[in-house]
Amino acid sequence: MEAFSLLYPQNREYIVQRLTPESVNDLSIEFLVENLTDVRNEREHIYNLMTQVTDDPVVIKYRCDVFEDFLRFPKLRTAMEELVARLIDLKDIERFQKDQEGSSLWSLVNRLREIDEYVCCITMIKNTLAELPVQSEGMLTLKRIVEEIDRESGFPELKKDIDETLDKARRVKSITIGVNLDDMLRPKTAGVLSLNDAFFTEAGLMRRFMKFTNKQDDLHAGTDVSGFKHFHAANPAQNDLRMGSYQKSAVSNDITIQTMTGTDAISNALTKPVTDIMKKTCDDIKSTLKKYVNISGYMLIQLMPEIIFYVRWSELIDKIIAKGMPVCKAEILPPDERNCSFKEIYNLKLAINNVNGDNINIITNDIDFNDDRRIFILTGPNRGGKTIFTQAVGLAMMLAQWGIYVPAAYAKISPCDNMFTHFPADENDTVDLGRLGEESKRLSEIFDVATARSFMLLNESLATTSVAEGLFIAKDVVKAMRYLGVRCIFNTHMHELARSLDELNNGVEGNSRVESLVTGVQHGERSFKVVISPPQGVSYAKDIAKKYGVTFDQIKTNIDSKEVK
Repeated sequence: MEAFSLLYPQNREYIVQRLTPESVNDLSIEFLVENLTDVRNEREHIYNLMTQVTDDPVVIKYRCDVFEDFLRFPKLRTAMEELVARLIDLKDIERFQKDQEGSSLWSLVNRLREIDEYVCCITMIKNTLAELPVQSEGMLTLKRIVEEIDRESGFPELKKDIDETLDKARRVKSITIGVNLDDMLRPKTAGVLSLNDAFFTEAGLMRRFMKFTNKQDDLHAGTDVSGFKHFHAANPAQNDLRMGSYQKSAVSNDITIQTMTGTDAISNALTKPVTDIMKKTCDDIKSTLKKYVNISGYMLIQLMPEIIFYVRWSELIDKIIAKGMPVCKAEILPPDERNCSFKEIYNLKLAINNVNGDNINIITNDIDFNDDRRIFILTGPNRGGKTIFTQAVGLAMMLAQWGIYVPAAYAKISPCDNMFTHFPADENDTVDLGRLGEESKRLSEIFDVATARSFMLLNESLATTSVAEGLFIAKDVVKAMRYLGVRCIFNTHMHELARSLDELNNGVEGNSRVESLVTGVQHGERSFKVVISPPQGVSYAKDIAKKYGVTFDQIKTNIDSKEVK
């Protein structure tokens, strides 16, 4: 059976890196996962996939196309979700390959039922894909594979074999058990007397029991089991009828029988004698299992996490579209170009909040990373949207590389090999080194592993020391970024850093030029629009002063008007 994945093309070698714990936290990956599903094991699968990064454009395009099929066809999502629900019960199906010669009838019958369910799963997905005009390489390959499984594995014959074998097993309708009692009428030892092809329908057991206890001459001598239809004779090898220890409930001395699955004391004890008695039936079932054990390698079970990933993301993107927010399929460029362009980009977290009932007026922005500018020094007022925008770009990059539609009207990216973030440190993490020391250490660790293909997001880094000290380190960090060639947004209050473009660009060789980016202010109000412009610290203060009437001219005019009165 050929290897197959909905995340990676067949026979494609690729490299995967892991997001750092800091990046996972700063990009709010757990928030995204929690809003995709409430199911714990689904969250674990999706989280695992979302913390992996590949910059292989072939892999990313493959994912984008598969996701588009899931998004375009709700019927595909419904069928795939039903498939996953049925596969959950089959996750341990390969255990039957470990069954030994002495495996019990119940274990073997259970394996047959599992194979039967798997046949139904293959048939269901085959029929669904036959009805839909899927276009992605991944879904077309899956369509071909399930058609080949159905055709080459002889599913009609398999279904017939399973039905016949299960029918043979189901002929066992009742079991006659002999139980020895102690002086207190508690079960002491027990064993199987016979397997029967008819249900036991004798009524009034308690009445008969009381009758036995009241009339000594009604007690049977030995083990008279007349009146039962025998399907098989009792196993002569079980002469002492001993079952070992029996299970008691916490309240009474009753033997606890849950189900005849081999999980309780009686079923465990019955395994050997029943298997011996039903040896011919067990051999037939094993023969059937061996015949079809490798029908497909149970490929669909391995696809469960990937199916869940696509289904949950397409459901969320559908809801975002319904809210009227733009989304798009990213165009994937060669990684070495290190370019990136977004039109009307916004933060996915805001979109999720809107989907959840908030009424947020989301402001969109444009940004381009290219040979003219790859490192942006982002300045602006407090609560002006700098962090929201910085995170928005990081999330858009990751979404595109996961294959998911991007929260923007247009997106074109050269994939990054990893996303490194440097947001303010937790106070608890700075006890030993101090805040500045801890931040410097983390920056050094990032540069140890970052490459020209990497993407960096710095949010108020080095802001916990004096302006002079922070500016000194920040300039060297930006020069190192330019020398390395990374793409970066450096969100900071150090306006002097943004005014040092000539020093930063001319002070070191490199082809990732530094540019100043600001969050705008209009009429003294935060516009949350991001534009390429020199830092606006002074002009912003003037706008605020004018809005609240605290410029010198406004105050002087007010004072003069009072004196006139």
